[in-house]
Amino acid sequence: MLRAYLDFHRATLAMKCEGLSDADLRRRSMPPSTLSLLGLVRHMAEVERTWFRRVINREDIPLVWSDDGDFQVSYDASASTRAEAFGAWQAEVEHSRRIEAAAESLDVTAPQPRWGKDVSLRLVMLHLIHEYARHNGHADFLREGIDGVVGA
Repeated sequence: MLRAYLDFHRATLAMKCEGLSDADLRRRSMPPSTLSLLGLVRHMAEVERTWFRRVINREDIPLVWSDDGDFQVSYDASASTRAEAFGAWQAEVEHSRRIEAAAESLDVTAPQPRWGKDVSLRLVMLHLIHEYARHNGHADFLREGIDGVVGA
């Protein structure tokens, strides 16, 4: 069930971006915010990478767009393209799926340094569902502001 809901939210983010040009995907919500659909895709690549690869799989790797761990860098998609952002995001989703499928159970735990405690794979999946749901709400408004499409 967790896998199905997580995949639903991943698919929803992709659907919110369908049919838009790179320029549309880079379009910011409103000043001074730098929030854009492409920025959300880039951010979710970082989220997938952090929680599945860096936390659960304990890989010692930097973020995709920031060597010093600054998640805000991913939101700046001003020079990004669909191919760059979606390529990174889809690669991280595939890593996440592989890590989740290989786990003995949802009860495996790993240290989460920012929280200072161990977290289970189950908690990670729930956290990602929450993160996608929140950002998919942002994506609803961003998409409507670009071309008036709602419910995409």
